[in-house]
Amino acid sequence: MEIRNIYCVGRNYADHAKELGNDIPEAPMLFMKPTHALVHGAKKTLDLPADAGELHYETELVVLFKEAYSPEKTLQEMIGQAAVGIDFTLRDRQEKLKQKRHPWLTAKGFKYSAAVGPFFPFDEKQWQTTAFRMEKNGEIVQEGSPGQMIFSLRELVDFTGPLLGIGPGDLLYTGTPEGVGKVEKGDKLALYYNNQKAGTFWIETT
Repeated sequence: MEIRNIYCVGRNYADHAKELGNDIPEAPMLFMKPTHALVHGAKKTLDLPADAGELHYETELVVLFKEAYSPEKTLQEMIGQAAVGIDFTLRDRQEKLKQKRHPWLTAKGFKYSAAVGPFFPFDEKQWQTTAFRMEKNGEIVQEGSPGQMIFSLRELVDFTGPLLGIGPGDLLYTGTPEGVGKVEKGDKLALYYNNQKAGTFWIETT
């Protein structure tokens, strides 16, 4: 399925908001990435910027929609698959943009900044207990579960659908838990979905 829109949710885990010194939002914080940001696959090398300050990983659960949004539809009817992804962020640039109250696009939407591993069948009944994690060079640096989210998947979908529209081929990055950190050239990032291998990415910088 061709990917259309890439929606992302900021500050959806309380401990992550706190670790960056941000307030906990009262409503979902949405931003988008261009489709040029997308890298999908089981094993990929990512060529990311090296001259724009610190580059951070943010590991997230990602869902892929198979049907258009309707408030009457269940999540199972709308969502076909789920995966683990990485929202790469140019942190220094983001902080400068935030200080100026400017949009985050160039800090969040640069090429290859939306990595996503292989997709697994979406199961609404099991979603809340889905476990995911990322290992950086063999060490666990982030792990989480939807049960820790500030806004549930249903709340995110019901917030996004009426405002922006959701259709087949749209992705939703659902937010990152605490533990975000810096990546550098040569780092190996391994993703896991319910303890199953869910993608490996190697960092290259130019």
